[in-house]
Amino acid sequence: MPGDRVIIFDTTLRDGEQSPGFTMGIDEKLMMAKQLERLGVDVIEAGFPISSKGDFEAVRKIATEIQECEIAALARTKKDDIEHAYRAIKDAAHHRIHIFASTSDIHLVHQLKKTREEVLKMAVEAVKLAKSYTQNVEFSPMDATRSDRNYLCKVIESVIEAGTTTVNIPDTVGYSMPWEFASLIRHIRQNVGGVEKAVLSVHCHNDLGLATSNSLIAVLEGARQVECTINGIGERAGNASLEEVVMSIKARQDLLHFQTSIRSEQIYPTSRLLTKITGVNVQPNKAIVGSNAFSHESGIHQDGILKHRLTYEIVTPESVGISKSSLVLGKHSGRHAFQERLQDIGFTLSEEQVEQAFQRFKILADKKSEIFDEDMEAIVTETVIRAADKYKLTGLTVVCGTAATPTATVSLQVNETSIKGSEFGDGPVDAAFKAIKNLTGTKSRFLSYSVNSITGGTDAQGEVTVRLEENGNIVIGQGAHEDIIMASAMAYLNALNKLAYLEKNPVNRSARRHASWQ
Repeated sequence: MPGDRVIIFDTTLRDGEQSPGFTMGIDEKLMMAKQLERLGVDVIEAGFPISSKGDFEAVRKIATEIQECEIAALARTKKDDIEHAYRAIKDAAHHRIHIFASTSDIHLVHQLKKTREEVLKMAVEAVKLAKSYTQNVEFSPMDATRSDRNYLCKVIESVIEAGTTTVNIPDTVGYSMPWEFASLIRHIRQNVGGVEKAVLSVHCHNDLGLATSNSLIAVLEGARQVECTINGIGERAGNASLEEVVMSIKARQDLLHFQTSIRSEQIYPTSRLLTKITGVNVQPNKAIVGSNAFSHESGIHQDGILKHRLTYEIVTPESVGISKSSLVLGKHSGRHAFQERLQDIGFTLSEEQVEQAFQRFKILADKKSEIFDEDMEAIVTETVIRAADKYKLTGLTVVCGTAATPTATVSLQVNETSIKGSEFGDGPVDAAFKAIKNLTGTKSRFLSYSVNSITGGTDAQGEVTVRLEENGNIVIGQGAHEDIIMASAMAYLNALNKLAYLEKNPVNRSARRHASWQ
């Protein structure tokens, strides 16, 4: 029905936190709960109070401080579990006890070692006990998708008669296919007496990568609560991802005529907070919140995005809390995106200059996985801004090693003349510097030499900075290249070109004792 509301039950702090590597402390769970409240989830499953003193205290603290969301606590069909759960949530503005019991023969025989009748009786008694503490009781028949359908329906009907207000159907091991899960939900709605008295919920695991699909098909079949987690974390391969479920509903209103209470602009901040707390990053290609979700490298895609965003984006980055799309510059990028990035970082070039810089960009992009803004600045500096320099490096060959004396052969263009020379040195950089000095005939003195990495990774460009002094003029030269010896030679020549400029255009020495060109 159009306008139907789907309840978002977030179990990041319970099922999600149970997965290896995602354990959180009490204060961290509270911090996450407050963000889930800002996100607008309807129910926060805060933990499993009987499992530990820490979990009990975390649930209790969350129940005390969260006002807008229902706070749920998990419990088995045991009396102690239910009592612990209630004590942990009793001060919440809105609370819920969530009880679970296995219903598949696989679990009954091999894990619980109980009969179907015994489990049915335990489930009913547990719901009645929980009902004496709160009117809001949820029941989950664990491993429902591998349970006998007739028995499953009998259990569901019995717990509803006992007072359950929400019945959750878990695909506990992520076993079900979407059409199969749809059939199960339909079967339950058609064969459980009194099913209309309870909210039908689903809790899908992602072992086969179908958790979101199964959740959405269940909603189409009448489920009105989806249990999910931020970033899809959870046992084994995780749970249905909150961001995928919510944004699927939001993006496909033509097919999914439902609403949620989620403030979608808080999705990305919530995802980032979880990764910060747990230290576990989201895979780059993760839907909605992955670093590549709104990034485009292909030249065709970049061109389309720049012309009209709908060409390659079905969800806007702003709608999930990301400021804007990212055009990642790499070997697949085209001129349109390249020129757009140049303008973004402040360079307005002629068509000829863009072409020169673009050719250098393509050469670098074949060697580096991603081109950053710092790389772009270096490219423009090397190919455009320094185009009128007196000294231009046209070739550099270095020989070095444990059994060889470091030797550098340098080719330069000085104005319109090409020259070439070789020198030995204490190392490859020293040899290159000596060759350049001899070829240019300059008398400059080195004051400092430093090397830094412009960007991260083993394929990063190195940036070399040199400081030279000659005839009272002090200049700083910089060079950037993926080869540090090339970067050094470029930095040296950059400084020499500045000295040559100062020689032709001397500064007013009465105003400044030394010229310093930064």
